[in-house]
Amino acid sequence: MGRLKAGFGSFINNRWLVFVAAMWIQSCAGVGYLFGSISPVIKSSLGYNQRQLSKLGVAKDLGDSVGFLAGSLSEFLPLWAALLVGALQNLIGYGWVWLVVTGRAPVLPLWVMCILIFVGTNGETYFNTAALVSCVQNFPKSRGPVVGILKGFAGLGGAILTQIYYMIHSPDHANLIFMVAVGPAMVVVALMFFIRPVGGHRQVRPSDGSSFTIVYSVCLLLAAYLMGVMLVQDLLDVSHTITTIFTVIMIVLVLIPIVIPISLSFFMEPRGSLEEVLLPKPEEQEPGNSERDSHEVIFSEVEDEKPKEVDLLPAAERQKRIAQLQTKLAQAAAEGAVRVKRRRGPHRGEDFTLMQALIKADFWLMFVSLLLGSGSGLTVIDNLGQMSQSLGYDNTHIFVSMISIWNFLGRIGGGYFSEVVVRDYAYPRPVALAVAQFVMAIGHVFFAMGWPGAMHIGTLLIGLGYGAHWAIMPATASELFGLKKFGALYNFLTLGNPAGSLVFSGLIASHIYDREAEKQAHGHHNLIQNSGSILSGVLGVDESLKCQGSVCYFLTSLIMSGFCIVAVVLSMILVYRTKIVYAHLYGKSRT
Repeated sequence: MGRLKAGFGSFINNRWLVFVAAMWIQSCAGVGYLFGSISPVIKSSLGYNQRQLSKLGVAKDLGDSVGFLAGSLSEFLPLWAALLVGALQNLIGYGWVWLVVTGRAPVLPLWVMCILIFVGTNGETYFNTAALVSCVQNFPKSRGPVVGILKGFAGLGGAILTQIYYMIHSPDHANLIFMVAVGPAMVVVALMFFIRPVGGHRQVRPSDGSSFTIVYSVCLLLAAYLMGVMLVQDLLDVSHTITTIFTVIMIVLVLIPIVIPISLSFFMEPRGSLEEVLLPKPEEQEPGNSERDSHEVIFSEVEDEKPKEVDLLPAAERQKRIAQLQTKLAQAAAEGAVRVKRRRGPHRGEDFTLMQALIKADFWLMFVSLLLGSGSGLTVIDNLGQMSQSLGYDNTHIFVSMISIWNFLGRIGGGYFSEVVVRDYAYPRPVALAVAQFVMAIGHVFFAMGWPGAMHIGTLLIGLGYGAHWAIMPATASELFGLKKFGALYNFLTLGNPAGSLVFSGLIASHIYDREAEKQAHGHHNLIQNSGSILSGVLGVDESLKCQGSVCYFLTSLIMSGFCIVAVVLSMILVYRTKIVYAHLYGKSRT
């Protein structure tokens, strides 16, 4: 009995339990990716044109990215309270939209609908912030894999919810909005007390590598399974019973990772844990810790005292010269020498506040690169329904689900491969971001050309590249600007997402689409007039809202491809500027 009680206590405070619960919450934090599925029913029910629908899309993107309040609340509220606020926002925002679309509430002006979409989607920022803050603190030396897996489940949320919707088998597409409103709120309320820092840096075990392997395996299996299920449901007439079985198997796969904290807590003998080194907390820096403080200060002073030519030396020689300089500074401090005055503010790799980060060129390079790269990807996600319809596809849900799966794999892969880059080569993580943005540039070209199968290939490339952004960027921000204010820094950087969507979707894509639709409607109207049809006026009005053919998004896709190339250049500039930082952070682990 005593052992069972001890095992239960260990289970409740296990960092892997927090991680698994965060994964489940994140699987509900991607409801914004379902906008491509719910936008057609909103458009038809409320009679919106493409420009009005694009405004709702921008409001959704703003809600998904404006996380200042979530970041601020997470600093002084317990994380469960922040999660509860997010659940309430999600329920109220999308719940009211469902009432309006189904006629249970009066039709509201467009600006009010934008506010409701913003409020509902903004709940995701609380889910993201709480999950990332708790898990990055619990796994400080595995930031790439942890962030990639968590953000990956957020990207896969659209496919998971779509599969559950298929199981419900509702002929009314508006019920998908109801599920988006109620489902995430129920999951978050059930799990919110598990999401918290539990001193995870003191729970390092030799088996952690195997645990991550299990999680990665489940992730890949889940993505492959969902892709297979989506293709079967798209190509064959599947019965409701088979769909239910498919959905139950999917839920079992999502639940499998819980075996990790269960086995660690109940079936493995307690063993001495290692401890990952964290930056010292302010309360730990007491007068008695002068030796540790001296080391931290000396590390920063190296940047001030280091000759410029040291940065040009080979890696091994550079490390040797820096070690010699650290030794000299330590000896001088021990002998009572006057310390060299530090530059104002922290150095790269130390803890920054948001205001300190805002005056750094590296921070703005990250922001603009994210704006151009992820902004163009989000534009594709928001317009995927219309893009597939314009190329003659009737079932838009399959592409929404596919891009959700590729988005998921991009986040998993981006976190894994960027971690290989920094761990094995001590090379800056943003180089992986540059690769992802180049892949997206190619994907936009496929969308522009509209070749046979281009929708499938473009969806693959955009999904992978866009997803990689959200595994690489948070980990990079925590490495360059520290963990102390990570919530505020992360939520500011995510503003690049809606800013890019506002430019690409709200100002470029929608105007070009409507212009081409008007051209086609005008030509069709003239054709019918010439044939003497008395129905020309009615048909002209109907067709004025729709565009057919690759021309609808040709110019938009080429513009976005060009901006992705610009993002690649910015990311490579960031790589050049941060080589020394990553050599400091990860160079010692290779020696």
